Amino acid sequence: MSVENLVKEYSNMLFRICMVILCNEQDAQDVLQDTFCRYMEKAIDFRDKEHEKAWLIKVATNRCRDIHRQQIRHPRADMEEVTAYCEMPEQSEALEALVRLPDKLKIVIYLHYIEGYKSTEIAQMLGISVQAVKKRMQRGREELRSMLE
Repeated sequence: MSVENLVKEYSNMLFRICMVILCNEQDAQDVLQDTFCRYMEKAIDFRDKEHEKAWLIKVATNRCRDIHRQQIRHPRADMEEVTAYCEMPEQSEALEALVRLPDKLKIVIYLHYIEGYKSTEIAQMLGISVQAVKKRMQRGREELRSMLE
């Protein structure tokens, strides 16, 4: 797949993931650009389209984690800015709660419920065990439930 087609196909999804994690449009754009640059630099032979997509998500989430460590450079986006990138703006209350979750829980919940990945796929993407994914989903659901009540 050409880089142009790759960007067209995955940039919106990756940008949404980055916005949920970082809550900052500029940082999310930087991560998106870095992710596609790394894709071009590495020139990896992927098994299939899903492997390629998982690799992009893993690179983007790792880069978000790096930025999070050095954050304070930019003010966090307000929730109106984050919900502007949400595919279903009517669920902004749930999105607000999701954004407040710790990163470990946030990305697992997002990948499962928003992007539709299974626990095994998430475990492979994030480099953790399936049991860790399930535990993080359980904790994330519990925290979301308490925030939304």
